[in-house]
Amino acid sequence: MASPFILLQHVLPHHAVSRLAGKFASSETPWLKDRLIRRFIDAYDIDMSQAARSAEQFTSFNDFFTRELKPGARPLADAGEYILSPADGAISQIGWIEQGRIFQAKGRAFTAQQLLGGDADAAARFEGGTFATIYLSPRDYHRVHMPAAGELRSTTYVPGELFSVNQVTAENVDGLFARNERLACLFDGPDGTFASVMVGAMIVAGIQTVWSDKVEAHAPKLVCEDFPAGAHTFAAGDEMGRFFLGSTVVMLFEPDRVEWLDGLAAGDTVRMGQALGRRLGSNPRA
Repeated sequence: MASPFILLQHVLPHHAVSRLAGKFASSETPWLKDRLIRRFIDAYDIDMSQAARSAEQFTSFNDFFTRELKPGARPLADAGEYILSPADGAISQIGWIEQGRIFQAKGRAFTAQQLLGGDADAAARFEGGTFATIYLSPRDYHRVHMPAAGELRSTTYVPGELFSVNQVTAENVDGLFARNERLACLFDGPDGTFASVMVGAMIVAGIQTVWSDKVEAHAPKLVCEDFPAGAHTFAAGDEMGRFFLGSTVVMLFEPDRVEWLDGLAAGDTVRMGQALGRRLGSNPRA
């Protein structure tokens, strides 16, 4: 039988709750934003020593939540050899895409096609490839970076629900990451085509990218956008976006492009820029 926490998520009006949270989080009223920030720091034991600004310098809770870090706070692994972690967080799952399916939790999975908003051609590129799902907890640094060098090819905003994305929910809600609101970004680079999918969650007030500012949250329909060659090119480790309140990033790579490092497993804590896998170059699929 499902727990009260899971049952409550099924009956709550996800988008209404998230809109309400967004109003509070974006408020610049000094007493409100200062109280929210201080209570959040205390509740989640946030380490502010690496933040580029002090708690009093943020204009809103959202500004604090998407805080930048001091230069050098996240040194990058050798991007010539490794695929980098796109964010601070914990590995939810990591492995291979088999028969189009991506493992979510015991007994549960979703398809690459579902995750990418129904794009069968894009999903087919990742058959037999690798995936990694990184969960960002409330206390984590919430900017998302490039796992590898790449040129933005397209984005697809996929409307959906806003379940929590913690491990308890992942183990109890079918197809969680392919049900929640998300932004699927496809890149072309030396590591072939790869996807970085930013998945929304309960009370997430929005997703922002460096190329289009804030993505319209809780929109009613699928929105696809293609980009001309050379419009947006990134190096490994460059910032690509951020979450207004926590969520998850799912990365997909084509076959024979990435080999995950030995010992990485669900539950492991990672930091942005940390090596997650070895680049295998442009070897054709065997």
